Amino acid sequence: MPEPDTLPKLLLRNIERFPDRPAMREKDRGIWQTYTWREYWEHVRDFAYGLAANGFGKGDKATVVGDNRPRLYWAELSAQALGGMAVPVYQDSIASELVFVLTHAEVSVVIAEDQEQVDKILSLKDQLPRLRLVVYDDPRGMNHYRYPWLKSFGEVTEAGRELARAKPGLLDDAIAAGGGDDVAMLAYTSGTTGNPKGAMLSHRNLLSIGQAFLKSEVTSVDDEWLAYLPMAWVGDSVYSLVFSLMVGFAISCPESPETVQRDLRELGPTGVLAPPRIWENMLTGVQVRAQDASPLKRWVFGIFRDAAVQAEILRGDGKPVLAGLKLLCALGEFLVYAPIRDQLGMRRARWAYTGGAPLGADTFRFFRAIGVNLKQIYGSTELSALVSLQPDNEADPNTVGRPCAGIEVKTNEQGEVLVRGPGVFQGYYKAQAATSEAIDPDGWFRTGDAGFLDKRGHLVIIDRAKDVGKLTDGTAFAPQFIENKLKFSPFIREAIAFGNDRPFVCAMVAIDLNTVGSWAERRNIAYTSFTDLSGKPEVRLLVAEEIGKCNATLPDSTLVRRFLLLPKDFDADDAEITRTRKLRRRFIAEKYDNVIQAFYADKRECEIRTEVTFEDGRKSMLTFNVAIADVEREAAHV
Repeated sequence: MPEPDTLPKLLLRNIERFPDRPAMREKDRGIWQTYTWREYWEHVRDFAYGLAANGFGKGDKATVVGDNRPRLYWAELSAQALGGMAVPVYQDSIASELVFVLTHAEVSVVIAEDQEQVDKILSLKDQLPRLRLVVYDDPRGMNHYRYPWLKSFGEVTEAGRELARAKPGLLDDAIAAGGGDDVAMLAYTSGTTGNPKGAMLSHRNLLSIGQAFLKSEVTSVDDEWLAYLPMAWVGDSVYSLVFSLMVGFAISCPESPETVQRDLRELGPTGVLAPPRIWENMLTGVQVRAQDASPLKRWVFGIFRDAAVQAEILRGDGKPVLAGLKLLCALGEFLVYAPIRDQLGMRRARWAYTGGAPLGADTFRFFRAIGVNLKQIYGSTELSALVSLQPDNEADPNTVGRPCAGIEVKTNEQGEVLVRGPGVFQGYYKAQAATSEAIDPDGWFRTGDAGFLDKRGHLVIIDRAKDVGKLTDGTAFAPQFIENKLKFSPFIREAIAFGNDRPFVCAMVAIDLNTVGSWAERRNIAYTSFTDLSGKPEVRLLVAEEIGKCNATLPDSTLVRRFLLLPKDFDADDAEITRTRKLRRRFIAEKYDNVIQAFYADKRECEIRTEVTFEDGRKSMLTFNVAIADVEREAAHV
């Protein structure tokens, strides 16, 4: 029997190999519901027939929008089984973002999680002439909705069963007709420099990346995976869907975004993938709990944390760990490290990955030090999510690992990383010029990242090529490196550094509301909002001290000299960051140009005018007067 060359064919293979093994779990009202591979297939089959009954066929596009839900994954596979394409979108997208993607992709069917998502689509229906069917999963609140083109998941499934009885071979023929070169999904890029582009990923692209991953990691059908990352992020599609289908392990969907940490701890998955923001949030939580503990517990945590980090640094440098330090770490495993891993849901994790953006070295080392096998991976939407990953014994905060089997990596004369391999996408949908610019005639994809291969063959990513610059004295300036240092502080949620063609480095900082709020409450500092709290002189002194700690680890030429606390966090709805929390630097630099000018004009305050976008697309203009601080001057008052 030939090796399956599409995702639906993999599903058919799995019901032959292990029909009664768990394939997917969903937590509903506090109880885990389990679906076997046979049940998985039955749901996909019935919904696929239901889509066909509603006119969906080869080449059509179906969008899923909502939190991670089994029915949304089934819907993607159902569309692919009929020769169609899945087009997942971010569940927190505002109206204008949805209109662009649904119109550009020519989506005909939308499968929405619940009433909230249906309401978004309803508000846009007149702008979507190609949309002919909207399906909802959760029926709560939907009783009074009456539209001929709006149906429940159950209604579509029932229509599918009727069609299956009338035409029993329709789906088998459609799956058999599918091939590896068919486009499986349109994965839209994060759009850091403009509108997102639809990357066409074929079944062959996705399966080749799965094969490369399986040659690099040991996996089994007994593995567990928590599917909680946005379904629109290509990383979720590859790790939660493709790898699960290839290996046969179960994926679990949390009850809600608010219960992810609790569900993670309860499930104890064997593999974890998280972007840097989540690892940073986890570290912040650990640090806050340590600060809130009794003096004795705080002292114990500090002693064993420092010992673990010291040992990790020695191991990373290839140096021996002395017996006394080993003994201290062994005791720390019992008293500190294992309890922390348990609280974080990492007690069974054999491997954990960070990807999507650079993770600060200090954060990386902390998790490695407490026994989490955290490793950096590298990829992009256009490369089917994976290019390189770190072997267990070569984890390094300064690299993103070795290129996976079958993937070639090199750099051009400008230092830009180029990648060639079977995972390179088929091109941007309806954008031939952009495709030709991204892929050269020899098949090399231009990643846009500056980097190099080190002596061990590990790929080192410096920054986005367009963001790497120089200070006026010629010192190299890589803003992400400085920003990651700043975000190691539990009090700093986000930061953006400026310095290219400037005499020194300045930064705009968004505080972490929860952490700084708790800090303020312990000191009886009253506040009413994010804006009020960030404007407190005490908070400015706190952040100055944190930046001072960061500066102690930076070369003198790249120290952060001046900073400003933003009156609001960066927001994807306001186009300041992407849905995956990547900074849109060009947009921010233009929006806050007067702030940048004030930094270098030695001003003590400046006016910030910012437009706020609400979920329904309405906009409002807000104005703030914000203080600009000198790090050394503020730190002197601490």
